[in-house]
Amino acid sequence: MAKPRSPKLKVFRTPIGFHDAIVAAPSQKAALEAWGADSNLFAQGAAEQVEEPALVAAALERPGEVVRVPRGSKDEQIAALGREVKRSKTGGASASARAKGKGAKAVKPARPPKPSRATVVALEDQLAEATKRHAKAVGLIDDEIAALQRKRRDAAREHRREQDAIEERLASEQARYDRKFEAWKNE
Repeated sequence: MAKPRSPKLKVFRTPIGFHDAIVAAPSQKAALEAWGADSNLFAQGAAEQVEEPALVAAALERPGEVVRVPRGSKDEQIAALGREVKRSKTGGASASARAKGKGAKAVKPARPPKPSRATVVALEDQLAEATKRHAKAVGLIDDEIAALQRKRRDAAREHRREQDAIEERLASEQARYDRKFEAWKNE
């Protein structure tokens, strides 16, 4: 009589804090059930099949049961603590969620930092300064134009006075000449 054949067991691992939860199971689905996972940790990249002899041996001693195995030395765990805190702040699964065997829920990626307006503000300031300089330059030119217009009016007034005086003398001299010419003509 043949013995009932047991399915070939594979060893799977998922991280839970500073430990790995390993289980010897016939399939990924069976491993997920053993961990009590609500989502497919394999699809999320949070679980994998392992072939490390020490982990395989520990899991095969108790097939179907979840075995906790420390990850790295204490020094490695302390060093990883800083990275773990940073990762949980950036949207990764929290340590408590991983300890319960649950995968990270889809978290919206963090918004990038607000863009800096420094360049825009600097250019606005430059534009305002250039506008002030232009207005000042135009004001100086307007003052010069006004001064030149006054000078032109004064010159025109002086010319008119001089012209009037010369025309008056010319008329007087013309009249005297005409009288003398008439007298000469009649002699």
